Amino acid sequence: MNSVIRTLVVDDERYSREELIHLLKQYPSIEVIGEGESGEQAIVKTMQLQPDAIFLDIEMPIMNGMDAAKALLELKNVPKIVFATAYPQFGAEAFRLDAVDYLLKPYDEDQLAETIRRLEKLCLKQEEKKPVKSAGRLAVEVEGEILYLHPNDIIYISREDKLSKIFTTEHEYEVKTTIKELEERLKKFPFFRIHKSHLVHLNYVRRLTPWFNGAYQLELEGRDEMLSVSRNYAKAFRATLEL
Repeated sequence: MNSVIRTLVVDDERYSREELIHLLKQYPSIEVIGEGESGEQAIVKTMQLQPDAIFLDIEMPIMNGMDAAKALLELKNVPKIVFATAYPQFGAEAFRLDAVDYLLKPYDEDQLAETIRRLEKLCLKQEEKKPVKSAGRLAVEVEGEILYLHPNDIIYISREDKLSKIFTTEHEYEVKTTIKELEERLKKFPFFRIHKSHLVHLNYVRRLTPWFNGAYQLELEGRDEMLSVSRNYAKAFRATLEL
């Protein structure tokens, strides 16, 4: 079990960010592993650093903290979210996004201590329940039979109605397993969620074309159809792909 909570701090105001990092470093259970100054950086750095928790400002330019949090909730490993803001009016919406806590600036040290206690309880509990995964084959039930697919043969997975479609280099399969469960089972392989309905293997990415409102269309090796890359995932997707 981890003895520290790996934490990311995101705030567009430098001094506010530095103050919170200073306060957090006084807790032995907290390890600040990175910082960011925008909603976009919150998503990208979460993908890169895989923090256990993120302290997230709300009022930030371009992508605010609420929009960033909605995108974070769709990632493979969702960090515990603590909103840290000067604006009390967003509290109700924050807890609808399953926030652990809602800290108001200027920071009250007693309230911060209570937030840390909540994080310690949640993160330790989560760590205890983490299963050990093996990097084997993906077992899927198709027409009453169990098939074993090599993850590197899967080009992408799409969710349509109540079925997930798995597109491999040779065949297409329809399974009842949800895309979220398939994503969890494939997390040791280079798959990326580009949309609530699409999970793609990064090795098959051929071309990314700007579409509208910050979204993209994606072309994959071995497939003729174009897939939509949601605006909420686009920046993190590009950051994962590019050197």
